[in-house]
Amino acid sequence: MSGNTVTHESVATGERIGAARDASVAPNRAARELGLKRSEFDLAVHLGKVRTVPDEQGAGRRVPRDEVDRIRAADGFPEAFRAGVRTVGTTEGAGLMEVTTARFTRLARLGLLVPVRFHVNRYRAVVWLFPAQELGEFTADERNTALLKGRMPEGLRDQLGEGLDLRPRNWRGRHLGFLLRQADDPWARPAAVASLLDATDVSDVVTDPYERSHLRRFRPTPTAHGSPGSPAAQIAEEIMTACDPDEIDWLRSDLADAVAAARRQRPAPRPTLRAVPAPRCPGPVPSKAERPGRLSGLFGRWWPRDS
Repeated sequence: MSGNTVTHESVATGERIGAARDASVAPNRAARELGLKRSEFDLAVHLGKVRTVPDEQGAGRRVPRDEVDRIRAADGFPEAFRAGVRTVGTTEGAGLMEVTTARFTRLARLGLLVPVRFHVNRYRAVVWLFPAQELGEFTADERNTALLKGRMPEGLRDQLGEGLDLRPRNWRGRHLGFLLRQADDPWARPAAVASLLDATDVSDVVTDPYERSHLRRFRPTPTAHGSPGSPAAQIAEEIMTACDPDEIDWLRSDLADAVAAARRQRPAPRPTLRAVPAPRCPGPVPSKAERPGRLSGLFGRWWPRDS
């Protein structure tokens, strides 16, 4: 191959990469053009309201230019779009729904209101955040009127009395949906599922050590909640790890299927065995008469031989 051919191929590759980057924008720029704070933009991506694509240069993700244009051209932009990514806590959410905070908490524990984020405050209490738009839609639905006013149905009261709290599980389900939407590699899908399981469960399902190692390469980075090993970090880790037996069984089954699919598309890499050259055969062993004295190797040939 001539030098000119190599140069032309390099230029063509650079032009393709440049054209691809011109057709998309970085997250920070997309957030500015959409009138969002970066945290609001990240939530919009999490909720599936903004489509992203992988950066061809491996620098995270980018937003297609036509996606930005589509959002900006929608009716009610930017107010309607910003309202769609607004989150509220229990007190503010109860105010929006015109219910008491106690009823709001009960509805959330029953899994009727699904959190999208959480953090652990300085008192080690978990603060759940909910999309304000979804709360408004729940309130406007006439089928939910009985849940918002009057006495809670007996069956639901029994579940609450038994300690039911589906907020962590519902958050994990929503979070997994986000991770799977971002999974562009065959091994990223099982890695997303594995991120919600205990390491023992992952080892039980994925018995091949090379496949487990490959999964760790694609494991999504969890959001930090306090310094590593702190009480806040431990509480967050418990929330991010499946604990209900039926949920664990479902995730284990999904992990096995995802690993099998990834294996069919591209097996996990394994170390290459190198050929080791055979040792060279030593020369003939000298007879006793030909061997030097015991210390001749150290003190010279003048040491007397064995008699």
